[in-house]
Amino acid sequence: MEILSKLFGSSARVKILRLFLFNKNKIFDINKIAYRTKVSVFVARKELVMMENIEFVKRKIFYKTVERISGSKTIKSKRKVAGWIVNEKFLYLKPLYQFLINATPLKSKEIEKRINRIGAVKLIIVSGVFIQDWDSRVDMLIVGDKLKKSNLESTIKSIEAEVGKELRYATFSTEDFKYRLNIYDKLVRDILDYPHEVVMDRIGFFVDSRTSQ
Repeated sequence: MEILSKLFGSSARVKILRLFLFNKNKIFDINKIAYRTKVSVFVARKELVMMENIEFVKRKIFYKTVERISGSKTIKSKRKVAGWIVNEKFLYLKPLYQFLINATPLKSKEIEKRINRIGAVKLIIVSGVFIQDWDSRVDMLIVGDKLKKSNLESTIKSIEAEVGKELRYATFSTEDFKYRLNIYDKLVRDILDYPHEVVMDRIGFFVDSRTSQ
């Protein structure tokens, strides 16, 4: 991300570019953009002004479901809000997409460092968005014990902000993973039998290879 930040001016810009490029058909309002990219509303708005000026994104009005509490009830209603969507006619859309899709936002060591904070992590395998395999069922497999759910969710959100896409991930305890491995569990096999990268292995199953095909 550091190199990309220097090329594009800021990490915030890279995050917002990724968000739009990897979610081409989605409309985001300013609060959703700030939330998904983990930047301030002020910074997001500033970047959007620039992106509108070069016609990378365009404004679009849409209806958003909002919730409010009334006594003990949660009332949902739809509200018309301004949002932004990627402009499919942007001249450099395809080359920009290809460039960012092939530029790894997070190196393996950084992924390992972040995931390690959630508990006694034993195994991290990445696939899907991390290796440009869009048919993969899961982007990340985490095996460990005493994993802290709140830390896990916040860590995944921070990684999603840099990747630009919501991650599909699975977590297992060490015992559960070994059991699933022995019975040829479909989800586990769908990860291990297809392209993936072993980021960290403290179990010992993947000592001989960092990458499987």
